[in-house]
Amino acid sequence: MATLLYRLGRASLRRRRLVVAVWLVVLVGLGIAAATLKGPTASNFTMPGTESQQALDLLAERFPAASGATGTIAVKAPADGQLTTPDGQAVVKGVVQEAATLPGVIGAVDPYQSQAITPNGRYALIQVQFATGADDVTDDQRAAYEKVGAQAEAQGWQIAPGGEVLNAEPEVGSTEALGVLVAAIVLIITFGSLVAAGMTMLNALIGVGVGMAGLFALSSVVELTSTAPILALMLGLAVGIDYSLFITSRHRQHLLEGLTPEEAVGRAVGTAGSAVLFAGATVVIALAGLAVVGIPFLTVMGLAAAGTVSVAVLVAITLAPALLGFAGRRVLPRKLRNVTPAAEVTDAAPAAEDRSGFGFRWAQWVTRLRIPVILVGLLGLGLLALPAQDMRIALPDASTAPVGSPARTSADLIREGFGPGFTGRLAVVVTSDSPQDTAAAVPQVAALVQRTDGVLAVAPPQLDPSGRTALIGVIPKSGPTDAATETLVHDIRDRVGSIGNAEVLLTGVTAIGIDVSEKLSDAMPVYLLLVVGLSILLLMLVFRSILVPVKAALGFLLTVAATFGITVAVFQQGHLASLVGLDSPAPLISFLPILLIGILFGLAMDYEVFLVSRMREDFVHGDTARQATINGMGHGARVVTAAALIMMSVFGGFVFLDDPVIKSMGFALAVGVAIDAFVVRMTIVPAVMSLLNARAWWLPRWLDRALPNVDIEGEGLRAHLDKHPVNV
Repeated sequence: MATLLYRLGRASLRRRRLVVAVWLVVLVGLGIAAATLKGPTASNFTMPGTESQQALDLLAERFPAASGATGTIAVKAPADGQLTTPDGQAVVKGVVQEAATLPGVIGAVDPYQSQAITPNGRYALIQVQFATGADDVTDDQRAAYEKVGAQAEAQGWQIAPGGEVLNAEPEVGSTEALGVLVAAIVLIITFGSLVAAGMTMLNALIGVGVGMAGLFALSSVVELTSTAPILALMLGLAVGIDYSLFITSRHRQHLLEGLTPEEAVGRAVGTAGSAVLFAGATVVIALAGLAVVGIPFLTVMGLAAAGTVSVAVLVAITLAPALLGFAGRRVLPRKLRNVTPAAEVTDAAPAAEDRSGFGFRWAQWVTRLRIPVILVGLLGLGLLALPAQDMRIALPDASTAPVGSPARTSADLIREGFGPGFTGRLAVVVTSDSPQDTAAAVPQVAALVQRTDGVLAVAPPQLDPSGRTALIGVIPKSGPTDAATETLVHDIRDRVGSIGNAEVLLTGVTAIGIDVSEKLSDAMPVYLLLVVGLSILLLMLVFRSILVPVKAALGFLLTVAATFGITVAVFQQGHLASLVGLDSPAPLISFLPILLIGILFGLAMDYEVFLVSRMREDFVHGDTARQATINGMGHGARVVTAAALIMMSVFGGFVFLDDPVIKSMGFALAVGVAIDAFVVRMTIVPAVMSLLNARAWWLPRWLDRALPNVDIEGEGLRAHLDKHPVNV
């Protein structure tokens, strides 16, 4: 593989104008396709096969008037009892009439008829039914809904439209650009050259542009969740910068050794490019592997992110060499551009390798104190992981929306007047082929549900025109993400699975969230086992060892556990939540843990390859196991540090978004990268490698013969160059 990439790198540099032109044409073409073919993103999370989804599908078929998006307008009068006065009733009825005539609305329920008024006569709820689902409500319809009650508010009333209809896709603004800015500063400091830093950033941005344009061009035929493009952007930026950084760093090293730019870029792509290709492949496989979980929206998220990572790899091994060809020796710091290369010094002995850098000193210290380092590292990560045992997952509700947003204002007002259960209503669907069977079952179902612990109230049933399907609203005492509500959902289902000849199904946004969370929880151990098994197999191919892959997998598990622990402590338990701008602690978003496992797996293998491959290379060429470990750290520490800081900056930039889902994703990924790069890979790994000594590289002969040689370190390339020397 290294030899093939070596040839690709040289060819890309020689035909650099063509390569750049092709990528620009692809970028422009996909950009035009994205602008013309872009479809809407979905804000709902469906789960085929669950009871809640079956109920929604049934309502869409038999009771379409009740299957559209719903809105809830919270009303607060200026003083107690004012809702019961003639003037107060006139104000509320005016709001009801205004809501009923909005575009896209098929009806609004008068709170005096539904008795949705608090005993003190100060709070009321107006239920609004839209004709279409939340994802099909237009921006104009949503904007008109948010302005309902403006005249009443001018009279001192508080009118707060809310409900699922206000579910909107998160916006990517200027705050995450701070992460890119920090990444640019890290590149400038690392390279000491504006040209090298700018070229690396340009390379990554073109890759992200191509990946995102392609993703949006496909959105007209593939339903994307609102978080899928954000995740793809997040990962595409991070790995795009890192992959270009690795290749550019190796290219600069070869230039200083006296190679021509063409030969330097060829060897850089052949060696560092091999590691980039492998690292990218692990990320892609892990993300695409989300498909085995069998959850459609998670599969789409994984494939979308995998697509942008694939583009980042292709850009790094083709466009980066082309841009390096244009840059020449300007990728070096100014003071080194005119220095006589080492290979051209013929009258002096080769200079001794400088081993005074921080990476060498750190590796020497870690290997000397390996046992205390391992113990302290394991103890520290274990303590950080403790909060993870209390982790709860759920889909977000309006109570976690940013303070001041319409959805949050409405939810807070409902909780204030009616209690938390009114923000997480459940819906019981009673259906049969006979109107008589349905009519006979409805009173029994309502009575059973009313007697269930945790139920606050049961609304009067609504029947479809045929009389075969009835919808019964249920108001729990607890909020939508509370553990008590989850228990209530199971209790209701156990009580009313079927009554006579009627089928009874429980649904609603809250029930959907619980079903999604439970299915993801069940899938997470299976996926984790798949990822760990995959990591051991892939690293066994790369390092020709058994203990190194096992050590890498165990380190990955430490990273995941500690990351979960810190994320739970901040986002669920609320510790230091103000530092990340979190208003309300809540359970983690359902798909965050399983998504985090897939992404961190790929990134962890990335750093493992770049550090340990140099260790193996030096060990194979005669260094002691300890010295090989020190050399690997010494040569790779600077680049891995820069790469980790860049990833942390890009991911951290998304923490400043208001959307709590994106905020938690950015935070967890930034923390995970920090732990894996600095604690696991650059501290615990060299200590363990030093402790294992030469045993780290043991592999049974029969297994060595059975495994294919992927040549990440470029041994085959060196043999090729020895047989076919080139003019450098």
